[in-house]
Amino acid sequence: MTRFMDYMISPQPLRTIDCKVDSSKLYVQSLRITNVGHLPGRTMIRQQATFSKWAIVYITGGSGSYQVNDGVRQPVEQGSLFWFYPGSEFHYGPERNGYWDEFYFTIEGSRIQEWIEHWGIKRDKVLRVGTDDAQYNKIERIFLLMESGVPASIDRASLLLESMLYEFILNANEQPESNRMHKMIPIMDDISNFLNEPIDADKIAKRHHISVSTLRRNVSEYTGYPFNEYVHRLKIAEAKNILINSELSIKEIAHQLGYTDVFYFSRLFKQYVGVAPNTYRKHM
Repeated sequence: MTRFMDYMISPQPLRTIDCKVDSSKLYVQSLRITNVGHLPGRTMIRQQATFSKWAIVYITGGSGSYQVNDGVRQPVEQGSLFWFYPGSEFHYGPERNGYWDEFYFTIEGSRIQEWIEHWGIKRDKVLRVGTDDAQYNKIERIFLLMESGVPASIDRASLLLESMLYEFILNANEQPESNRMHKMIPIMDDISNFLNEPIDADKIAKRHHISVSTLRRNVSEYTGYPFNEYVHRLKIAEAKNILINSELSIKEIAHQLGYTDVFYFSRLFKQYVGVAPNTYRKHM
């Protein structure tokens, strides 16, 4: 992680991370994050800026404006998302004598065009996507994964960014009847953040102020799987990753994922993957 001061941009320390990994070592070739940054308290305004790569910009505080070429000057406020891309000029930044808090993600890969074609993204429009703790947590995880310099972690960062963007797009376009499902996002993040211990539905329900029956019903509607099966599938997916990227024993992996009975863990793994853990590791 790099932190530095640039008073032309902001009076506060800036945080930037460049990807140092050889792209040929990445499994995910259709989407790559080349660098990320956090510019808190940005005061700098730019005119006629051009970019050689695509970037997603997310504003979490303050206000300003965004304009593409000679288009309409659009207001930017907390919870806004907009794009930079090659071939256009951009005029953007906070209001004079004002500021905004900016996160940016510079990206490349064929996946971007698929977003544009199939996700209904209008690349020259400011989206109102809102702010919440779940998205802040994802952003911090992306930064930590990028900072690691490990190819598998860079891949995870790219996929997590796509997941976050997908939720942003849903949020920007959601209908009132979808609000209940949107509230499931922090619950699903909560579940996925505690894969290294037995999942306690009662504790999760209490943390989110809902009943256990409501939790189970909503998880089933959101994922298509019963609560327990969904949790097991998450754990087994993580087990596959650990098997490939570590030399931990099957017993150690089982215990790391909250299974005290290694034989039960192995049966679950074979049920969902089709082969035993040792066989999966050997062939992969």
